[in-house]
Amino acid sequence: MAAALRLFGRPARAALLLCVFAAAAGAQEPARGLARNPEWFPRVYRPYVMRPLPEPDLSNPDGLLSSAAGKTLRLSLGRLETAVRENNLDILFSKNAARYAETDLLRVKGGGAPRGGAGVQIPSGLFAGAIGAGVGGAGGLGGFGGAGGITGGARQVFGFPRGSYDPTLALGFSVDRTTSPLNSIVVSGIPEVSTRSTALLARYSQAFTTGSSLSVSFNNMRQSSTQRFLFYNPAVVSQLSVSVTQQLLSGFGRKIGRRFLDVVKNSETVMKEGVRLQVSTTLARAQGAYWDLVAARESLGVAEQSLAVAEQLLEDTRIKDEFGTMSGLDVVTAESEVAARRRDLVKARATLEIREMDLKNLISRDPGQWDAVRIEPADGLPVLRDGEVPELDAALDLAMRHRPEIVQEETGLRIQEIAVRYSKDLLRPSLLVFANFNSSGLHGDRRLPDLDGNPVLYPGGLSQALRQVRGWSYPEYAVGFSFSLNIRNRAAEADYHRARREQAQSKTELERTRNGIALEVRRVLIDLAQSRARVEAAREAERLSGEVMAAEEARLGEGASVPYEVIRRQREYSAARLATVEAQAAYAKALVELKRATGTLD
Repeated sequence: MAAALRLFGRPARAALLLCVFAAAAGAQEPARGLARNPEWFPRVYRPYVMRPLPEPDLSNPDGLLSSAAGKTLRLSLGRLETAVRENNLDILFSKNAARYAETDLLRVKGGGAPRGGAGVQIPSGLFAGAIGAGVGGAGGLGGFGGAGGITGGARQVFGFPRGSYDPTLALGFSVDRTTSPLNSIVVSGIPEVSTRSTALLARYSQAFTTGSSLSVSFNNMRQSSTQRFLFYNPAVVSQLSVSVTQQLLSGFGRKIGRRFLDVVKNSETVMKEGVRLQVSTTLARAQGAYWDLVAARESLGVAEQSLAVAEQLLEDTRIKDEFGTMSGLDVVTAESEVAARRRDLVKARATLEIREMDLKNLISRDPGQWDAVRIEPADGLPVLRDGEVPELDAALDLAMRHRPEIVQEETGLRIQEIAVRYSKDLLRPSLLVFANFNSSGLHGDRRLPDLDGNPVLYPGGLSQALRQVRGWSYPEYAVGFSFSLNIRNRAAEADYHRARREQAQSKTELERTRNGIALEVRRVLIDLAQSRARVEAAREAERLSGEVMAAEEARLGEGASVPYEVIRRQREYSAARLATVEAQAAYAKALVELKRATGTLD
């Protein structure tokens, strides 16, 4: 390439720099994030090298672990939500998948087709022809004739779209030497011809969302030959060609040219709502696990108190047995109850450890680092408040406005509308208008006889040929159109009807989603009302059971009862307390489900 620039001199270098800056003018502006090109100037190589991306960090951050005082982490609901958002692997996975939209946006800005992903399916009707095709191609450099290629003859001119939305700069350089035998010496004057050619070709092309395209090419060739009767030898041929095309029927307008960009913007909404859905689902699981842990700690406290009461009863029974007011059978009965309470305590401790393990898995990236840490909930089970059970219409209105699934389905329907619009456009025939403007130049060294008949060299070359190009000394102007009509048009009609069917399916799916969410909200409200009534009933049962147990213990102290009856009342009271804890935990989780079902949890 350097040899070619030296060969053609300053005009060639100037033309090359002009092409480079023309390509730079069409480049993306300085950007932030994956959806935009990196800053390319002055480091013009940056769009062609891999951009560094951070590797996923799968280790637990120091913040939450470092706050555990004495291997005990006091965890509130607020800190729980923060930890889940930052550390839960399901949410991190969903966020990473949603960033596919950024790469698709960058791709369609350059004229490519989006790839979808993360719950987004690109309708097949958006692709003209093969799935995966973009809006156009850059094409090759094409050919260039030899020296003296200006024949003056008319010709048929064809126009076709060139380039993609990303401007394309193509450069070509070649050096060629050919020796050919001839069967006649009439034209060349010799039976064997050697030709040397050096060519430099450059082209800038770009397509636009309006259905237009622009192509500018600048070609130069220097050619020398051993032929005797050439007008210029060596000769330099230069040609500037400008081609403009515009679609007028199928493919016309920004709505068609920007179809992929519109789809990606909607796809980005679908992916973001997918993240919100994952966050809502995971937060519901985490808060449910939190209330299970609170209930497990409450149940452990009940088991410990029940064991303490049983051990006190055993001690009192043994004392009375020594004084002869109780029998040995009463002592055995009390000992059996203590053993049973210890069994219940072991079970409660195991349940607490399991609930802790479940919660650690939801708030950490590596649960193994939490083995030595105990979690202590800072919030107790919620108390009943008036107005916590909303009206059905209000809950349904919240769900229809905030549930991510509905937003996703509505956005998917808009994507299908874009596919229908494009499929309808393909029903129309193709009409392309084009205009070509060419300017050529031919010059080189000439040897002409002087008055004495001696040959005199008149040098010439690229500068004279470029002057001819610049002055349009040898112009060519061409305009025309290309019309294409698919007889019967069955393939395009089939694609249009398929797009309409897929649109109808999207409408049906949207209605199914709405009905399913409405049913879910109704069930959650029923469950919430039942949980509230269950808590009220459990508390009343606990109060009455406690009174009965106290009365039975008083009778035992007066000698009017036996330890077995006291033990039975104590069991009933412990069961009533556990039932209250379970009812309160179920009510707390029902409140969480209400927020999730109405789309207000995240």
